[in-house]
Amino acid sequence: MSASKETEGAVAVITIRNPPVNALSQQAVESILKVLKEVQFDPAVKAIVICGENGKFSAGADIRTFENIGQKSDSLSHFLEDVNSMAEKSEKPVIAAIEGVALGGGLELALGCHYRVAHVKARLGLTEVLLGIFPGAGGTQRLPRLIGLLPALEMITTGKIVFAPVALKLGLIDSVTEDNTIKAAIHFAQNVIGKPLESRRLCTKPIQCPPNMETIFNDSKIKLKKLFHGAISHQLCVEAIRAAVQLPFAEGILKERELLFSIFNSEQARDQAKARQYAFFAERRVTKWTTPSGANWKSASPHPIGVAAVIGLGTMGRGIVVCLAKAQIQVIAVEQDGKQLEMGRKAVTKILERETLTMQQRGLALMSDSFGSITFTLDFNSLKNADLVIEAVYENMALKKEIFKQLSSICMPEAFLCTNTSGLNIDEIASVTGRPHLVIGTHFFSPAHIMKLLEVVRGYHSSPTTISTVINLSKVLGKIGVVVGNCPSFVGNRMMGPYLHQAIFLLEDGCYPEEVDKVLEEFGLAMGPFRMSDLVGLDVGWRSRMESGLTGPKLLPGALVRQREGKRYSPLPDILCEKGRFGQKTGRGWYQYETVGGRNAVPDPWVQNFLHDYRKAHTIKQKPTSQNEILEWCLYPLINEGFNVLEEEIASGPEDIDVIYNNGYGWPRHMGGPMFYASMVGLPKVLTKLEVFYENNPDIPSLKPSGLLKKLVKQGSPPLKEWRSQLGYQNSKL
Repeated sequence: MSASKETEGAVAVITIRNPPVNALSQQAVESILKVLKEVQFDPAVKAIVICGENGKFSAGADIRTFENIGQKSDSLSHFLEDVNSMAEKSEKPVIAAIEGVALGGGLELALGCHYRVAHVKARLGLTEVLLGIFPGAGGTQRLPRLIGLLPALEMITTGKIVFAPVALKLGLIDSVTEDNTIKAAIHFAQNVIGKPLESRRLCTKPIQCPPNMETIFNDSKIKLKKLFHGAISHQLCVEAIRAAVQLPFAEGILKERELLFSIFNSEQARDQAKARQYAFFAERRVTKWTTPSGANWKSASPHPIGVAAVIGLGTMGRGIVVCLAKAQIQVIAVEQDGKQLEMGRKAVTKILERETLTMQQRGLALMSDSFGSITFTLDFNSLKNADLVIEAVYENMALKKEIFKQLSSICMPEAFLCTNTSGLNIDEIASVTGRPHLVIGTHFFSPAHIMKLLEVVRGYHSSPTTISTVINLSKVLGKIGVVVGNCPSFVGNRMMGPYLHQAIFLLEDGCYPEEVDKVLEEFGLAMGPFRMSDLVGLDVGWRSRMESGLTGPKLLPGALVRQREGKRYSPLPDILCEKGRFGQKTGRGWYQYETVGGRNAVPDPWVQNFLHDYRKAHTIKQKPTSQNEILEWCLYPLINEGFNVLEEEIASGPEDIDVIYNNGYGWPRHMGGPMFYASMVGLPKVLTKLEVFYENNPDIPSLKPSGLLKKLVKQGSPPLKEWRSQLGYQNSKL
């Protein structure tokens, strides 16, 4: 954790050394400050270049130091602003040579320099808001002065990261190079020696503002409230930027620091920051996977994937093809029907065209080989050269087994065979092959080319090499792979079951879809259960229930059944489906929509009347339910199922569950994830509520408190990081 100085001619090069990403710990910042002071007083030095070691400028402040920020005047942000101020006031030109990343405090350091030279592939952003805080070392004051109010407002309030070519257009950097960045920065420095620096000091530069500033700030806060329900840091960003507009620079710096300190003086804001930082580390933790047998990420090396195949070009298959092509992997896309093949080809081409446009807008140069080549074919034998095959056909076990039986005879003996099933038994699929150790589940989330989550479902025979290969592939695809066990619906969808059931039971007991959705969306979920169901399509679950014999016209010939096999069962979704109300795809579901396929959900009087008549037919007395009760009735059963998942060793730790929900189910990151949220609420409270729920509703098995939850409460509710030690996994300390 240090900074060192070398000289090339009249240029001093200060190098930040704190591997792996040159994080700005307090020791590193103090070292930079010390070296910067030395070169300021060295008469032989006429210009200064600041860079990072090993191709990375700086990924920002060391997150492990965040707990101390704002608690005393010598906080890290204070020290970093001292460095920035010294660089900015220097009479010698200071140039930041940006390679790899300049994020958070790293970009704030670069903003304190007079000039910025960046490699074409460098990424820049003030990302602190994504960790529950905001730029506290002058970032909110300098960036608007450099690139203008509107683009600065967007970058700071959302944590947006831009590539160097876009940064150049914004005026964030002064030069882009495809060559050695440090040499380019030294050359740049030599050319600006002796030139006036006053116009380069952001502390003296006025902000170019449109006339309707207050409207802009207010609209921004409203937009951020919709995007990040209840998240405090985003709102404080707006106030800090408002200070940059309204106050002189020095006073703006003080206001920025005051707002940053307010986060650590507020229990709610501190909890949100802890949750986001936990989520950050959890995503890194899940890459160090383990299995109940003790096999883990250290026990096997991944195989490279040069050629991948996708079977089935429906919605999921198309998205998976795009993912692979974007990762520059050669793809073989297989369909059994010529019409479906052509439809798939057109859909994939259209998506890739949009991706190309997006890349251009982000300033990424496109080469002829930016995407991997795609071969569309009806020939199953073309799969013989694939290193890995992903089956993405309809959720039908017989069909999948037939495909895997064929794959076992066609593919290379060492080829990995993956299924995109969202809940079918991996071991049953693997049983028809001659290589069950190479069979694994790859549960992509829709739309597959956008969603970051990939549930990697290990079968009983899945080898460590197979798991390692797919986890590595997830990284290549830009996704977060989480290893889970094989059980019906796996982790994410399994936990959604009790959540959705309870939401429907709330309708039986007197609530309406819009009431339930509003509470859960204000909590921070991207969508409430009923808007989500309409988006996915109510018919998806309905057809699955009919295939398994749980419902259907023969079982429900107009009669309303409230129990099945001794368990409470609500036929409400089935009745809606029988009436053709499938959601957005039909323009009617739990809500009504202006058009078929429309997105604007409007409360439907028909649904309200239908629910009223249903309750009357079953003599259910409508009872008032508070917002807090709605939240507890929906979230606590979901959390309880999470404890069951841990107890059954389907997930290796609470972080796995939280990463799945943060990245696949729209859980608010400032709430950490379901299991983190349970730890913050308090396990005794969750257990007590579940016990009351179950006592009053013994016909709902999902309300029965998990044995692991009861065990943890009995042990005094240890911190979440200690839960793993209570699980049956070997080698639990990775």
